[in-house]
Amino acid sequence: MDDTRDILLFSYGTLQSESVQLASFGRRLEGTADAIRGYAKAMLEITDPEVLASSGERFHPIVSASGDPDDEVAGTVFRISAAELEAADRYEVADYRRERARLASGGQAWVYVRR
Repeated sequence: MDDTRDILLFSYGTLQSESVQLASFGRRLEGTADAIRGYAKAMLEITDPEVLASSGERFHPIVSASGDPDDEVAGTVFRISAAELEAADRYEVADYRRERARLASGGQAWVYVRR
């Protein structure tokens, strides 16, 4: 299995939590502070028992494109492997979908947004 960590994943929520990282990836991720512009953050009630168990939180943040380039959501960019990206896909509930977003630092990363 290829565990090359060349995929950028931006997290503004529970994927920044050590307990979620250990449950989802089997390791603690190291990341860099960054942000995405043109998105606004809200809260979403989570009912999936596995996600509730690993996060310990009933309400999780969720972002949507706002259409306002001045809106900004702060978070962390992690460098992960393809297998870890698949694990993140399994962790996120059906209300989220993954898309590419431009980072404030200039690069692009995967981010989970409102479906």
